[in-house]
Amino acid sequence: MVRVVVVGAGMGGMAAAARLAVAGHEVSVHERTGTYGGSVRQYARNGFAFDTGPGLLRLPAVYRDLFVKTGRERLEDRVELVQVPVTARHLFADGSAVSLPNASRGKVIAALDEALGGGAGERWAGMLTRAREAWEATRRPLLEEPLRDEPSSLGVLSRDGAYPAPRKKGLQRLARALRAGSGPGPTLAGIAREELRDPRLAEMLGSYAWACGVDPRSAPASAAVLAYVEDAFGTWYVRGGMRALADALYERCRERRVAFHFDSAVTGVREKDGRAAGLELADGSVVDADVVVAGGGPAAPGGRSATDRGTARFTVLL
Repeated sequence: MVRVVVVGAGMGGMAAAARLAVAGHEVSVHERTGTYGGSVRQYARNGFAFDTGPGLLRLPAVYRDLFVKTGRERLEDRVELVQVPVTARHLFADGSAVSLPNASRGKVIAALDEALGGGAGERWAGMLTRAREAWEATRRPLLEEPLRDEPSSLGVLSRDGAYPAPRKKGLQRLARALRAGSGPGPTLAGIAREELRDPRLAEMLGSYAWACGVDPRSAPASAAVLAYVEDAFGTWYVRGGMRALADALYERCRERRVAFHFDSAVTGVREKDGRAAGLELADGSVVDADVVVAGGGPAAPGGRSATDRGTARFTVLL
């Protein structure tokens, strides 16, 4: 058993804490705010409750696996999942609009053709078929297997070529370009222009990056996998709001004796003999640990997280 401290009580931090606790470790979580869930928040007023973060769930299998592996109760024993009939409604600057049916490639193609003109659906479907390559290359090592010590266990790409390319011709070419230092590779916005050939379809694809707080002009082309996941596995709603999922995960952590410390801002990571050895807190105290897990969002220039930057969406509470 080792002492593990997790920085951040977001969904990722709590998921890591639950799995580590089940593995027999002593786990504590330090969260700078007064509650858990990260961006999965809820606003309540006059008897009404609104999700203020993500309102829909994609790829529920990730949470199903988490709950099975961390306890005897399934995810559906804690929350009710409902598959929504319409994934999203897109409104464009030229006045056109399209509603995308949930989990039906054929219906999506027909809806795009009717709203945006013949051929729009097939171009969108072609992009999704190519995005499936990225999904097949990364699904097992990133979502279904523990990360190993050697980089070769990962079927993903990095700018310095540390990870091998998946055995897909297009991705192999990208890997060679990266290793040669010939640029950062194609972006999501770039493939949207080249392959979709309609600014409205390009905006649709870019919306998947914007929803994560990332500019599609800098997001890698492989981010198209987000659209594929939605198409292949559907979109779900958590009855009562997404906050119910955060509540369920928090309770699972508590059942596994994870200790939570709220209003406990972390200012630094202590180091000893070249390894992380604990945390430094804003109140001047220190926390000793054998392992430190950073559960915050992606770092932005200047050290801010993606959550601090905000995303390209806003919520109107009606």
